[in-house]
Amino acid sequence: MIQTIIANELNANEQQINAAIELLDSGSTVPFIARYRKEATQGLTDTQLRHLEQRLTYLRELEDRKKVILKSIDEQGKLTDSLQQKIVDAENKTSLEDLYLPYKPRRRTKGQIAIEAGLLPLADELLDDAQVDPETAAQAFLNSEAGIEDTKAALDGAKFILMERFAENADVLQKVRQHLSQSAHVTSQVIEGMETKGEKYSDYFDYSEKYASIPSHRALAVFRGRNEGILNLSLDPSPETSENKSQVCEELIKQALGLRLAATPRDRWLTTVIQWTWKIKLALHLETELFSQLRERSETEAINVFAKNLKDLLMAAPAGPQVTMGLDPGLRTGVKVAIVDATGKVVGTATIFPHAPQNQWEKSMRTLATLCKQHKVDLISIGNGTGSRETDKLVADMMKAAPELKVQKIMISEAGASVYSASELASNELPDLDVSLRGAVSIARRLQDPLAELVKIEPKAIGVGQYQHDVNQSQLAQSLDNVIEDCVNAVGVDLNTASPALLTHVSGLNKTLAYNIVMYRDQNGAFDSRSALKKVERLGPKAFEQAAGFLRVMNGTNPLDASAVHPEAYEVVDKIATSAKVDIAQMIGNSEILGKIELKDLVSDEFGLPTLRDIVKELEKPGRDPRPEFKTAVFKEGVSEIQDLKVGMTLEGVVSNVANFGAFVDIGVHQDGLVHISAMTNKFIKDPREVVKTGDVVKVKVTEVDVQRKRISLTMRLDDEVSAPKSAPAKSQKGKKSPPQKAKPVNANAAMGNAFAEAFAKAKK
Repeated sequence: MIQTIIANELNANEQQINAAIELLDSGSTVPFIARYRKEATQGLTDTQLRHLEQRLTYLRELEDRKKVILKSIDEQGKLTDSLQQKIVDAENKTSLEDLYLPYKPRRRTKGQIAIEAGLLPLADELLDDAQVDPETAAQAFLNSEAGIEDTKAALDGAKFILMERFAENADVLQKVRQHLSQSAHVTSQVIEGMETKGEKYSDYFDYSEKYASIPSHRALAVFRGRNEGILNLSLDPSPETSENKSQVCEELIKQALGLRLAATPRDRWLTTVIQWTWKIKLALHLETELFSQLRERSETEAINVFAKNLKDLLMAAPAGPQVTMGLDPGLRTGVKVAIVDATGKVVGTATIFPHAPQNQWEKSMRTLATLCKQHKVDLISIGNGTGSRETDKLVADMMKAAPELKVQKIMISEAGASVYSASELASNELPDLDVSLRGAVSIARRLQDPLAELVKIEPKAIGVGQYQHDVNQSQLAQSLDNVIEDCVNAVGVDLNTASPALLTHVSGLNKTLAYNIVMYRDQNGAFDSRSALKKVERLGPKAFEQAAGFLRVMNGTNPLDASAVHPEAYEVVDKIATSAKVDIAQMIGNSEILGKIELKDLVSDEFGLPTLRDIVKELEKPGRDPRPEFKTAVFKEGVSEIQDLKVGMTLEGVVSNVANFGAFVDIGVHQDGLVHISAMTNKFIKDPREVVKTGDVVKVKVTEVDVQRKRISLTMRLDDEVSAPKSAPAKSQKGKKSPPQKAKPVNANAAMGNAFAEAFAKAKK
């Protein structure tokens, strides 16, 4: 049963799984179930529920496919009890299709033509009788009318019949596939003449690594190299064998078929059939299948990396409701300036030209100071694009010249700001603002509240992914949508200030309902209660149930509307207040009163202890923000270009991206440096996220700088001794073959990978 399989995977009981499936099927969302239906699922987390949701879809598709296959084989009159049981027991789509392969309707093959020519008895005889002589046996099957003019034609026909039979044998497929997936190596070689054009793939010009353990980023790199016509890619079934690499797989085919072949004429003929089976029927088929699985596995890992990084970015600390100036740096085209008030409303814009060729440095300083004074600016948010360090220096000079302004400057990632500027959403939000200024607005707002602003941008444009343009786009989109939904609902949304883009990701809402809410708000003024949502067009009881707990109404008629307590539990809060003999308003935020309440006395069939504890926790700190405290990095003065870096420098930076092999850190020189996983801590770690996450402020030491290749190596182990810089970067050795039994992994500094570095750089633009 599906429930049993998922229960085992999640280490849960079937009652929990059944309850969750029932809730999902009824239209409940994962955030809603995780927070407000803990009694039903006995506390399944949002992570467990996401896995359940994904596996439920897969296993239901598997069950539907089994029904189709059973019907097809039954209609052919070939369904046996044994085959039916094997199909019913199949645990995945691959093993299921292996069982169906011999019965799958297909175009006429050479084997089928041979059967039609009457050669099936010959094939069976040659397979079953070890003493038969192939040439002698074939004499009895000559038939000029069927095109069997000689024994060679007869034996070729028998060979085609057995080749297809062997290649469609589920045991053969399983045994050979298992060997390849466990022992084969992925190998790549540069295509002759493509060395210069494909320099970024130089780490993979002569490369071999075990299929079972090749990391996601390296697998995707070689696939991209192949797609770009730089690399030839193959699967080496016997990396420890220098000659006759097919022999291992041929022996496995014999074992799966139960054949022990000697040197008799029949055995020599059958050995040739098995060799052809591997080379003609199975080698390319299984290589394609395993490469497909490797790509799928690598894409899944890359998507998970992207999802984790996106979550860290969305859940980054907000600066909060402060008047903020956003600066979108530019050189020749000028620096775009936008000021937003504490609610994010645009209150002023300008364009200044402090840099070459205009060089209006003093004038630009005066303009910024005037705007800061006029609008009482608290924070200055500087995008980290072209001209950012020069613009940062401009602001620093302005702050020194006008210390009475008491502003704070922060450099942030501007990834995706240009995408937002040209979007339909930005056009609707800021119709009277020039496209060039909208990016500055986004840069200002994303400092105030990263989550509220970044949800307006297509996730792939935010630039925290790993090969995001190479992976399955629908799977990527679904995963990122899930992350955004979880983050938005974990934080909660102010019903009276949220944009349609933010409301769209609230549990139970969609794009239409989000726009209807904003339209109602524009026409009728601010919502004074959650219950007023019921007046919004097309927002029915189910949508209200799913969404209400995640929407906040500040300073409304009911203080509970500003909390994460669901309206369905307001009655419980009344009982809590009654038992404490205080008003609800007095009870909210009063830990002393709430700590004395005996929750066991309030347990009911609908509200158990988990929900009651959540309610009390929320009443102690209503509407609390789960995001961390706001902190910023301070970039080193005088270090604005990669050429300014020196080995041994200690710098402060911001983690801009985390991959499986390490973390990229923005140290303010327009090129992120890499802290390899081995340089993060003195203890062994499997995942860089055990130490850092996107958005963290960290201290690093420079260990190596390659200006030409724009490579910066960093360490977080600040006590490490660093060697003197090399006079020139080491050149990669091409054409030198490493021992086939050993993988040739990328070294620590190159682990960033030329191809990944390029993909990451593109993603940040």
